[in-house]
Amino acid sequence: MNLFYDPDITGQFYTLNKVDSSHLIRVMRIKTGESVFVTDGKGKLFECVVTDSNPKNCQVEIISITPGNDIRNFTLEIAIAPTKNINRFEWFLEKSTEIGVDCISPILCDHSERKTIKLDRLNRIITAAMKQSIKSFHPRLDDLININDIIEKPFQGQKFIAYVDNEIENELFYLCKPNTNTLVLIGPEGDFSKEEISKAVNNGFLPVKLGPSRLRTETAGIVACHTVNMVNLQSF
Repeated sequence: MNLFYDPDITGQFYTLNKVDSSHLIRVMRIKTGESVFVTDGKGKLFECVVTDSNPKNCQVEIISITPGNDIRNFTLEIAIAPTKNINRFEWFLEKSTEIGVDCISPILCDHSERKTIKLDRLNRIITAAMKQSIKSFHPRLDDLININDIIEKPFQGQKFIAYVDNEIENELFYLCKPNTNTLVLIGPEGDFSKEEISKAVNNGFLPVKLGPSRLRTETAGIVACHTVNMVNLQSF
């Protein structure tokens, strides 16, 4: 199954954008009358039939709309400091999308080494990962935001901050409750500052560890994402 993404798909007949039209007709060699699948990134899968195999403006007819199999009753937000090596952050975006995440908030911390990001490129990586893993939801990628704004913003659910400290005994796996909206803070390569940790704890974030090893930022993000998803899988 090959999946295409168009957030604006609607109606009975729809014309795909030029990039998807070219890929569908010129690369995949799809012909008139053959089926394709499109997601709106909001939880719906559209089964379509090609009615006009124009490689610049391919038209499809929507024949059925079904919910994706990645619909769930909780949300997961990872607030994470982008890495100095942007390739590592891009790897995190790709893998977290494949595992399952609803929102990624890049955060600017006291020890951050990267203070700019290119949203267009990063969103393209998320879109490619969503299509490859047959997801019906497109994770939201926020613009770079100061950690204090994340700490102070209202959030209806459980909140965790993961950092390196030998005094932390609680594992995310055991504190995380299933079927509950979840927000996890992951710091930069130099970790959170003491002031950031103190402010987060004072605003209801629970300190947690992600295992016995010291992890790179992008690895910690993946472990947190996987852990929350595993906790929820066990609840079924």
